[in-house]
Amino acid sequence: MKLHLLLGLATATLIATPALAHHSFAMFDNSRSITIHGKVTAYQFTNPHSYLDIDADKAVGEGAKVQHYTLEMTSPNMLVRGGWNSRTVHAGDEVTAVVAPLRDGRPGGLLLELVLPTGKHMLPGVPQAQTYKRTTSAS
Repeated sequence: MKLHLLLGLATATLIATPALAHHSFAMFDNSRSITIHGKVTAYQFTNPHSYLDIDADKAVGEGAKVQHYTLEMTSPNMLVRGGWNSRTVHAGDEVTAVVAPLRDGRPGGLLLELVLPTGKHMLPGVPQAQTYKRTTSAS
């Protein structure tokens, strides 16, 4: 009896552990968006979430400064449904991204839309995308 209880608890713990590791999208500000333009430095088409790194131009006083952004995306499974693959974006590509920024103000966020160098608009399949207010566009 004790062995069955112990095995049951161990099994429940193993099953629940992956669910605890997954985070919500609460860290992203869904009340506004920002648009950034710059060069892709990395594209990770990986589980459980893909990532896109962009060095974006940011005006600072008289000169210009580059600001590095790390953008979270959905899973490769969701991206593939939207036409993405592991070769959609390459390091060095000039892109424009619409992003739900991080609430804490760090440079990063959730990718809502990407304009490729060809002008093609890519949507990353964000769950509940309609709840993210667009205050900028990727023209």
